[in-house]
Order: sequence, then structure tokens, then C-alpha cells
Amino acid sequence: MKITAAGGSIQDQKVDTLVVNLFEEIKPGGATAAVDEATGGAITRILDLGDFKGELNSTAVVYAGGIAADRVVVVGLGKEADFTANKALQAAATAFTKARDLGAKNIASIAFGAGAGGLQVAEAAEATALGAILGLYRFDQYKSNSGEVKKEVQSLKIVEFDRSKVRQIRAGVGDAQILGESVNLARDLVNSPGSHLTPTALANEARAMCKDIGIKCSVYGPGRIRRMNMGALWGVAKGSREEPRFVVMEYEPQGTSRGTLAVCGKGVTFDSGGISIKPGSGMDEMKMDMSGAAATVGILRSAAALELPVRVVGLIAATENMPDGLALKPGDVLTARSGKTIEVLNTDAEGRLILADALDYAHTFKPDAIVDLATLTGAIIVALGHEATGVMSTSTDLVDRLRQAGDYTGERVWELPLWDEYEEAIKGKIADINNTGGRSAGSIAGGMFLKHFAGDVPWAHLDIAGTAWSDKGKPHSPGGATGVGVRLITRLLREWTKPPVANSS
Repeated sequence: MKITAAGGSIQDQKVDTLVVNLFEEIKPGGATAAVDEATGGAITRILDLGDFKGELNSTAVVYAGGIAADRVVVVGLGKEADFTANKALQAAATAFTKARDLGAKNIASIAFGAGAGGLQVAEAAEATALGAILGLYRFDQYKSNSGEVKKEVQSLKIVEFDRSKVRQIRAGVGDAQILGESVNLARDLVNSPGSHLTPTALANEARAMCKDIGIKCSVYGPGRIRRMNMGALWGVAKGSREEPRFVVMEYEPQGTSRGTLAVCGKGVTFDSGGISIKPGSGMDEMKMDMSGAAATVGILRSAAALELPVRVVGLIAATENMPDGLALKPGDVLTARSGKTIEVLNTDAEGRLILADALDYAHTFKPDAIVDLATLTGAIIVALGHEATGVMSTSTDLVDRLRQAGDYTGERVWELPLWDEYEEAIKGKIADINNTGGRSAGSIAGGMFLKHFAGDVPWAHLDIAGTAWSDKGKPHSPGGATGVGVRLITRLLREWTKPPVANSS
């Protein structure tokens, strides 16, 4: 889909579909009023009939004369007082998906929220274009061509009446394309089956992205992993016939860097649970256990393409977790890169093992902060469902920054405590620490474990087990892999030099 910016009147555009919007219980204004007038009050009529009220993500389709377009899709923005850039994105995704399903190929739309919504013009254009890119995403690479003609949008034109603002529209569209393509890259990786996206293939995808975007990438195999004393990663990996990979991606900004963020991603390309094998039901979804790694690839891509003034290092520990004859066994003891010993009580708590070595390695880059992303625990779904990512951290400042970024993007986070009292659950009997603390506070036990390897650098652990995958889908996330974390951390980086607002809740 080609997305462009143009100046002019929305009602004059020669396309098959126009998209406009409306706040709840507010009469048409601006571009929506212009389309309403051109169509002889067609939008006002559906409002008067009560067929459409403007609730968030509701739609109505108008067929009327007076315009060149075949149809007008009107989408609700909800209450004006509650409007945000994320709601603009959702409404845009809803509207463009509706238009596609009606057979639209060429669409003209206004920038959602640039007028009464109070968004900056570029910000509104970014939200609108991003809604289109994310909402129209499909993963159908493995479907055979049955001769069915797929409905696809070929072009989207975002129209601004004030031609002096077209440059701002164009800038917002450009940023949206970078972000949207980065999220969709992460989604593609997560949706890919484990038979195709092995640790080697994941590393190759990361290397290809780095080459394309122009940043440094190093990939290490089993020999180097062992020489780097990554005993925790190797302990998990040796049970699979697929070789592990450790990936290091480095983005250096032009000019003076405003700091360094290290991002560590869990890259278990398929998780059987190992000897502590998972139940068969739902195991097919365990291809998504590398969602943290996929997000890390997307984050590095967006940071570099947006030319953000922050140095970003992306680290991926990639492996399978399989029950081979050489596999890790409950009761085994591993020695991590840091020298700390770990008694393995459950081989299905493997993500924290491989992240232990990644977190320790991150310190070689002397970062100002470290963030890890991992589908770490099913317990986080029990605690927070699928609406929020759990965050555990050693830094109030970093949590505040992540919370602000999450509130803006809709990839919200909620903090869980890492109080000293929780340390007792993972205290080792024959080793320094255990890799699990039992059923109680399972997500916190995972965070307490990782804290041992975070060191003194401000660190945050993001448990994305509940947000990385969606069975139901949302307007901007059609189902399957969500690509969570890419927009969240990119927003964190975009706001890096601004002081955070402390959480008052």
C-alpha cells in the first residue's frame, strides 16, 4: 500500500472511498462537515436517524451523490474529552479495515485528530497512517493460492486542506511507515512456524535487517557461546538439534549520543518445556516464545531508521527448548556467565536462564539502562490478563518512562514489586539461586531471578506473555502476533531526553 500526503479538499478527491470521522454526540465539523455538505447532508441524516452516534471504533457507510468517490466511511472517535493519539490510531485502523472489506482500493482520508482532537498535525498523520499499516496487516505467507482474489488497499492519500501543513503530514506519514513496518516485521517473525524460524533463521533475519538499515550486527554460534561462558544459555540449548545463536545489534546515532539503552530479547523459537514438558493443548502457539527477540529486532530497526539520538544495543539469546537426551534435567546446576550458579527446578522456566547471560553481557556496553522483553510467565496472564505488560524494575525513573510510553502507545505496563521478601522463594539449596519459586507470585519470582543479573544499572523487565499474542485481535492488531514492545520502546527512546512525570496513581 502506497501512503502519500496531499493538499486540497477531501470531498474533491477522485478515489473510490473517502474516510472521515466524528466525535460522539457532536455535529460534523471541518472536513466531515464539508463531505456532509457535498453529499446533501447524508452524514447528518444517519445521525438524525440514530444509525450512527460516533462511539469509538463504530462505523457507518454512506452512499450519496455530490462527490467523485463511490462511498464514504465514517468512523467514531468516541468522546472528545477522552481522545488520544492511540484512539486516533484505533479508529483509523477500524475505518481502513472496513473500507478494505468493502472492496476499496484507493482511499482518501483526513488526518485523525488534527483539528478538534488537539493533536499536532504530524502526530495526527502518524497515528492515521500507522493505524492503516497495523490494521491492514495479514500473515498469509503459508496459504496456497486458491485463485481467490484478496481484497487489498493499493493507495491511501492523507489530505490536508491547508497546503502549508502538507509537509507536516508527510513527516508524520514517514515516521508511521518506519514504525509500522518495524512492528509488522516483528509480527512476521513471531507468526512464523518454529520449523522455519529456527535460532539460525532468526539470527539471519536480524542480520538481514541490520544490513538493510545500515547498522552493525554480530552473530555467535555454539563455540563462541561456550567460550563466552554463557552456561545458562548453553544449558537450555544443548537439548535441541538446532544450534543456538547469540545476536548483537548496535545502532550508533550520528553526532552526540544522548545515552545508551541495551535491549535484551528472549528468543526461544519453540518451547516444548523441555523435560518438564508442557501439555499438548496450545503447544502450537509456543512458536511465539521468541516475541521478545522479535520486538528487539523491530526496536533496533525503528531506532536506526528514525535516526534517534540514543545509542541502542539489541541482544538476542536464541535457542529451542526441547526434551532431547542431552537436555537440561530438573535438579541440574548451571553456571551463568556472571559466575552465579543456578539450580534448575523446572526446565520450562528456561527464558530467565538465557536472559541471565544476555543481561550480564549487556554490561560490556556500559549502558545507561537495560530493558528486557520476554514471554516469561503464564502467571502474568493470571495477574493482568491480556491488556497490560507486567514490569518489574530497579528504577522508579525507568518505570515512569515506560508507563508514559505505554499510556501514549496503548501498550500499557503495570508494575509488580521486587521486594526483598520475595528473594526467599528463589534462594538456592545447593546452588546460589533456583530458577523458579513455585506457584505463588510466579511472575515476581521470574523478575527476582533476573534482578540477580541486572547489576547496578537501571533495569526493567517486561513480561509480555499476555500481550505478545492475541486470539481475539483488536482494530490495529488483527490476531496472532501483536508486535508488542516495538512501539513502546521506540516511544521511550523518542522521549529519552525529557524528564518523566512521576506516577500519581
